[in-house]
This record gives sequence, structure tokens and C-alpha cells, in this order.
Amino acid sequence: MIKDMDDHQLDRFATDIVRGLKLTDDYLRELLSMEDTGDIQKLYYVARKVRDHFFGNRVFLYSFVYFSTYCKNNCAFCYYNRCNDIQRYRLDSEEIANICRALKNENIHMVDLTMGEDPYFHNEPERFVDIVRTVKKELGLPIMVSPGVMDDRTLSMLHENGADFLALYQETHDRELYRKLRIGQSFERRVHAREFAKKIGYCVEDGILTGVGNDIESTIRSLRGMQQGHTDMVRVMTFVPQEGTPLEEVSQESSLSELKIISVLRLLFPGKLIPASLDLEGIDGMVHRLNAGANVVTSIIPSDSSLEGVVNYDRDLEERDRDPKSVVIRLKAMGMEPASQEEFHRFIKKASTGIFETPVVPV
Repeated sequence: MIKDMDDHQLDRFATDIVRGLKLTDDYLRELLSMEDTGDIQKLYYVARKVRDHFFGNRVFLYSFVYFSTYCKNNCAFCYYNRCNDIQRYRLDSEEIANICRALKNENIHMVDLTMGEDPYFHNEPERFVDIVRTVKKELGLPIMVSPGVMDDRTLSMLHENGADFLALYQETHDRELYRKLRIGQSFERRVHAREFAKKIGYCVEDGILTGVGNDIESTIRSLRGMQQGHTDMVRVMTFVPQEGTPLEEVSQESSLSELKIISVLRLLFPGKLIPASLDLEGIDGMVHRLNAGANVVTSIIPSDSSLEGVVNYDRDLEERDRDPKSVVIRLKAMGMEPASQEEFHRFIKKASTGIFETPVVPV
């Protein structure tokens, strides 16, 4: 067990993970149950060693364009659910193009186009296709789409017109908890959308929430569920109660559980992408997540942007510090640096061939 290992044994354990060691559920329970600070630091250390084997000190940076906050769904955890009486917006193509122009010549590897399941786009998906074309024309960068569940035809059109990555979070692979979080939504449709996207050439991302009633057993079910999906990026985010939602009175956990799960994800998905989101605790939180084994910084926005995020801890702050230059300055202070665009293109190419699959080595 990690808590009983010395430095040499920790290094050897990291090497075993790189070589294909697969962790049992019992081992995952022990890792997720750790509470001693020193033991948890050992977990972070191993996760960083594994990450550095595949990526060195190089980090990928993704911008974030939340272009529509309308949604037809009623997710219990989401500020933008259809029942919440909030001010909403929907950007047009020119507004999105202006955001892209503000990001030109920045250290950005990919643009993440995010929306709720807005009927305006879901009922006429060609409108979304036009936005993808606009962003591709303005920046020429890989594009991630985060549109919720879309049908096979729409996913094909988006891919044919420049979408490279699909982000579609299950939030949990525990079906009982899923029914409580994604009210009235099909578990299987979300799984199918990721599987279909992967089949036609997308890279895909899955993600889970922690702090929403998921115990260790529920978390393990979610980790195993993500493994079955052959995803290229996996994430975890701490649940933050949102005003006007059914879960607004739930007490918020610290980020400790998220940080441990990031490290565990690194051991389960050694050569994959694992995000550190700026949307939860800003740049200081980014540092903690990178130190736990993440290798992607997400939710980067232009310095003068008023765009919404998923959690918006900084909605009322005068200085948001989520712009590319601020991120790069902090990365360099950590001894890390942005990867080259060519490195990211190589990752996308390798991911589409399944090169990161490793042989099973029993514990």
C-alpha cells in the first residue's frame, strides 16, 4: 500500500503503473479512503511521476466559450437547468468570432464550445455546425464541442466540419445516483453518444462529480464506467451548490476528494488527458490539481471576458485571472510550461489509433 512505501518503492510503483499495472477495486478503496496528509502526498507524488513519464513538464491549455446558457434539461445540480429563474444569454456567430479574435496568438491548444441543451441549436443543429465552422476559420485550432446529447447525424456533421473532441460528462456511472442528478434523462443515450463519436473519429471526454452523495463504492463504479468508455480525457469536479437548484442547500465538500480522484485517475488512465479546471478555485486551485497529476488547464477565457462558466466561483470578482497569460505565468513558476501545438496534434492522432492501450498486469 502507498502509505507504507518509501521513496524507492513509490518510484517503482509509478514504473509499474506505466508498464501496465491494473489496480483492483480493493486497492482503489484504500487509496480513496486515505486521510493522512503524508499518505495523500505520496499518492500525489506517484501520480506526478506517471504523468511526467508521458508528458514531462508540458501542459495543454483549452479556452472556454460558454456560448448559450439556455437548456431544456432539469439537472438537479446545474445552475442553468430549465426551471431556474436566471438571466440567460445566447451568443451569435459574430460575437463568438470576436472572442476567438481575442484569443489569437495566445498559448491555446483547443477551443471548447460549451452550451446547455439549447433547443435553438438542438432543433436546428446546422446553426451549431455554422459556429464550429466560424471558430475553425478564425483560429484554425482543434475544437471541442460540449453540446449535451446530440444524435448520430449531428455528431457526424459537427465532426465533418471541424469538431475534434466531444465532451459529454456522465457525472456518475452509478445508475441510482444518475437518476437523481440528470432527472428524466437516458443513461444509455449519453453512453451511446460518446461511443458513436469515438467510432467516427472524435476524441472523447467523460467526467464525474464528487460531493453529490457518492460514497467510495459509487465513485469506484464511476471510475470503472469511465474505463469501459475508452475515453481520451477524464475529469472529476467538486460539486458546488448553485442557487435556485434542488441541491442548493447541500453542504459543499472541500476539494480534497477531487484531488485524490485526480491522482487515482492518473493511475487508471496513465497516458490520458486529465483537466485542472479554473472554474472551481481559479489559478490557485489549478496548481493543486496539477500537483495531483492533472496535465490540462481548462476554462481559460480572455482577460476582459464576462462569459459564464459551469460553477462561476468568480462571477462577482473584479479580477478573474483566468486569461492565458496569467495561467502561463503561474505554470512557469511551477516549473511547467505550455506544450507546443504540434504536441497536441500528435496526442489527438495517437488517441484516435488507441496507442495508449496497455497490457493488463495483475496486482
